[in-house]
Amino acid sequence: MRTDIAADEIMLHHDALIGRRDTARERKANALTAPAGNFVIRPLDAARDAPTLHRWFAEPRAAFWNMQDKRVDEVAAFYQAIADSAHADAWLGLDANGASVFLFESYDPAREEVGEHYAVRPGDLGMHLFVGPAATPLPGYTREVFRALMTFLFDRLGAERVVVEPDARNARIHALNRAMGFVYTKTVAFREKSAALAFCTRADFHAATARTQTGISMLPNRNFQKDC
Repeated sequence: MRTDIAADEIMLHHDALIGRRDTARERKANALTAPAGNFVIRPLDAARDAPTLHRWFAEPRAAFWNMQDKRVDEVAAFYQAIADSAHADAWLGLDANGASVFLFESYDPAREEVGEHYAVRPGDLGMHLFVGPAATPLPGYTREVFRALMTFLFDRLGAERVVVEPDARNARIHALNRAMGFVYTKTVAFREKSAALAFCTRADFHAATARTQTGISMLPNRNFQKDC
């Protein structure tokens, strides 16, 4: 799987772990006060949203997400494990009509497999993005979603640098990553894939893309009360 939630993952000292949890709480508090705009981003509700995700993941284009063979309950369990973790979160993007249109995961790379392959810096934030099927395909739509997501990661979650590790064979996502300013460094051997390691700073992002008026807001989630 992309996100490891194993109990024997990379160990951190108690004080450092508490510090990371405090930072995560601050990031989420900032996200929940984001202004309204073209997209609404809310924390994923594993039980409620699993059927939608299951439909998305069943499509042939979702092969690199590695969840095509999962049942709805398994999808829900996977995302509940992320919600229960102290270092990762899943988010759902909605369009202006309230329809679910994209999913992304944000995570602390020091607590994931990617952290075994590079020196993690303070402010690094890992990300995985999945754009749902469009009812009416529109030119440039995926890039609009990507720009909104990157703005959210930098401005709302406080990332200094975004880290991605897509499958090395996924040519389409590499093109999108580079369009957003990601700089590829090396290909590394993950346990379940060959991963292309790439990084994007705030400066890289703004140099690669012009600022748009893409807006982001947050919908309150009454179940979003976890302490992490």
